[in-house]
Parts: sequence; C-alpha cells; structure tokens
Amino acid sequence: MFLLSSRVIYRRGFCVFLMLGSSFFATGSEVLNFNRDIRPILSDKCFTCHGIDEDSREAKLRLDTPEGAFRKKRRGKAALVAGKPDESELWLRIISDDEDKMMPPPDSRKTLSNEDKRLIKRWIEGGASYQRHWAFESPVMPIIPQGQGSEIDRFVGSVLKKNNLQPSPEANREVLIRRVSFALSGLPPTIQEVDRFLSDQTDGAYERMVNRYLDSARYGEEMARHWLDAARYGDTHGMHLDNERQMWAYRDWVIKSFNDNLPYDDFTVEQLAGDLLPNPKVDQLVATGFNRCNVTSGEGGSIKEELIFRYAVDRASTTAQVWLGLTAQCAACHDHKYDPISQKEFYSLYAFFNSNADPAMDGNSLLTAPVIKVKAENYEAKIAEFNKLSNGVVQSMKKLPVWNSYQDPAGNKSSVRIEDTEAIWFEDEFPNGAKVGSSGHPSTLVDQPVFSGQKALKRGGKEMAQDYYESGAAPLTVPSGSRVFLHVYLDPKDTPEEVMIQ
Repeated sequence: MFLLSSRVIYRRGFCVFLMLGSSFFATGSEVLNFNRDIRPILSDKCFTCHGIDEDSREAKLRLDTPEGAFRKKRRGKAALVAGKPDESELWLRIISDDEDKMMPPPDSRKTLSNEDKRLIKRWIEGGASYQRHWAFESPVMPIIPQGQGSEIDRFVGSVLKKNNLQPSPEANREVLIRRVSFALSGLPPTIQEVDRFLSDQTDGAYERMVNRYLDSARYGEEMARHWLDAARYGDTHGMHLDNERQMWAYRDWVIKSFNDNLPYDDFTVEQLAGDLLPNPKVDQLVATGFNRCNVTSGEGGSIKEELIFRYAVDRASTTAQVWLGLTAQCAACHDHKYDPISQKEFYSLYAFFNSNADPAMDGNSLLTAPVIKVKAENYEAKIAEFNKLSNGVVQSMKKLPVWNSYQDPAGNKSSVRIEDTEAIWFEDEFPNGAKVGSSGHPSTLVDQPVFSGQKALKRGGKEMAQDYYESGAAPLTVPSGSRVFLHVYLDPKDTPEEVMIQ
C-alpha cells in the first residue's frame, strides 16, 4: 500500500489525475468512455475520410464532431441517432454486406473487429455521447468509494475489486523509504536516513520522513530534472558544431523555484513572459530562459528567415505541449488531425513567439544576445568580505617601518666599468673547416666595398639565393645579453626584397 500525505499534494502544487471513476476495461456492465473506448476506433478507421481534413473528407460527413455526426443529410438520414443503432446510418453501413455500402470500404484495407463493432453499438445505444479533448474537459470531483485507508487507497481498492484483483502486500519500511527517496530526490536513501526512519515508531513517522525529503535541496533538483526535459534544456546549441552555451542560470532558477515552492501561476508567467512584467527582477528575466532552450544554429549558408521561423514554431509547440498537453506542432503545416487545433490557431500563438529578440544565427558562441549578467550566490556578502580583508591589508601596511632615505638604483654610479667588446665570427672567408654550400651560383669574394677586413662576400641571384654551412666549423657561442650583427652593402641598381641571416 502506498500512502501519500495530503500535505505533499497541497504544498508542492502537483495535480494528480486518476481515472478511477470507472474500470480501465469497458466490460458489458459499465458505461463507455468516448475518449478512451470510441475515439481511438473512429480515429483509426474513420477519420481519414470523415475527419477534420476537408481535402480528404468524403460525402461531406464528419464523425469527429457531434454536429457533423448527428446532422441529417439528404432523405432525412443521419449518421448517428442517439439510442437507435438500427436508424443510425453509421451502424447500418458497418454491418452491411454490400461492398458498395459497407464501412470502412474494402479498398481502404481497414476493418473493424467484432469487439470494435460491439463497442460502437453499445455507444450508440447509450446515447452516442461525445467528449471534448481531455485537455479541455473540466475535472469533476468523483464520489469517494467506501472502504479503508486514505481516499486514494479507496479509489485504487474500488478498481481492484471491480476487476477481481488483489492488492500487493504492504511494503516494508526499507522498501517504502527507498521508493520515496527515489521519487523525491532521485537518489537512494543513505544509511543514516534509513536508520532514522526505522527508529521512528511514533505516529506520523512516514509523513515526517516525506517532509525531510521535501525540505532537501535534492528535491528541487529531482523535480527540475523532469521539467527541464519537457523544456528541452541543454548546455549546447544542439546542432552543427554543438558548441557549449551558458544556460545554467535558467536551470538553477527552476531548481530554486521547486525548492522555494513558487506558486504555479508565477512559475508559468515568469517563464513565458517574465521580461514583460512591470520592472522585472533579475530572476524573472532569467526565467524566460525557457524560451531560449530551443535548438539554434550558426551554420554558414543558413537562411536567417527560415531559422527565425523554426525557432518560433518550436517555442509555440513546446508551450502548447508543456502547458496545454497538446501536440500542436502538427498544425504548423495543416489543421491538426486529432487535437482540436487549426492551423490558424497555431499561427495566432506562433505570432507571440515570433517577436523574440534573439538573432537567427547564434554565432556558435557561449552567450548569444540578449543576455543578462547574473550575480553569483552570496555575491554581496563575498564582496563585503573581500573589502574587509583588503582594508585590513592596507591598515597593516601603514604600520610597517618607514624608510628614512631612499636612493634610486638607476642613479647609483658603480665603480665597475662595463666595456663593449666585439668578437669576429667570420671575415674575408667562411669559418675555418666549414663545409660550405650554395643555392644557385656560388658567391664570390670581391675587394670593394669593404667595411672590415680585406674582402667582401658578393651574393646575387634572380630567385632566392643563399650560402650556408651545416658542419665542419667550431660552434659559435653567443653569451647572454650579446648581439649578433652583420654589415651589408645593398646594390641600389639591384636591391633585394629581403636579406636574412639565420
């Protein structure tokens, strides 16, 4: 048996929908549920030709709405007559042996099973009542069944009894805390948590154990994990180079919202339009990160208008799916085949999200404008602590001994005199023993012009020309702080593009 305290449901604002008013199976003695028992049959076998799509609709007949199904056609016949299968053209076509009349037609390759036919007949006999899409049906408070245990236990017990099922044995305490821990923190319980629960034998021990998990920071992390999946959260752009993008501030806002028990209406408004609130706070601006979680691109050659369109479609579709429970994206291309959304309605919602300020191209950057700077946790306290430490250092420095005299080292005239000396590396010829090589014609030694020595090395060429040696000569050692220099005369009539020594 699973017990859930009422405090858990109220405090955290979760809505728990349990279809416990009738059996999960449509037996002969139970009232049929249109959305559960009949709509799937009609959707699979009939709506292709008699549904929302005008282009594929046959005989101008709609079976997806009561207005279309009960409307009398020529000769006063209607597809459905409440309580009268034998006067309902739909039922007469279903049981017909005439291939020109039977439904579904043979060439559709769709057939109704005997169970399908039985359910449809029972539905018509019971009044052929329709239900709107479940997301638009107002929840009705059911009558609480008689029995033992909590209200939820009594609903579960009632369904089990109708289906001749026995409840599972009551879980022991070790199993119970393990289930609660995984459900509320996403982690197994620690040994200390198990021991504490097992040692508490007083009334309300279970509720206190649940509340401890609700008060833990891990609770917000576990709840946020599921929400962020629905919000399509990711720390990368999602395609092309899939570079990192900085979205953690929105993630942390979601976690904090669950831990702070933020009212659900505020949780909704701030994510969809927090920036449109009067004088929005930083947290409310961060909350709009919900609208920035979609896949973005910076791929070269992309058409910007196409990307802007794609982003708005994604945001409209995600909003409908998360808050309305509808798969709205189908209506981006056509009226929805199942959910009650027309293409016009979809683009009315799309228009709101088509005004976002972010650019088409994300630049594959960590932060794509518009952005807001978020101060780290305890930012003000940390700044105050830093200033306190800084002031303390300044005061300590003021207490240091003061130098009575100070002399700039640059003005100190040392008695040691440093003289420059030159060491000739090569003059008149290459170093002794060097194995000389050349590219192109070899260089020549000429008498003039000469800066030092007796000869000058003359080098010319149409392309790159060089003289070099790789071995044979004693190695050249250049002391630290010294300079290597070379005297060069350039021929003004044949000036080279560059002269290099290496």
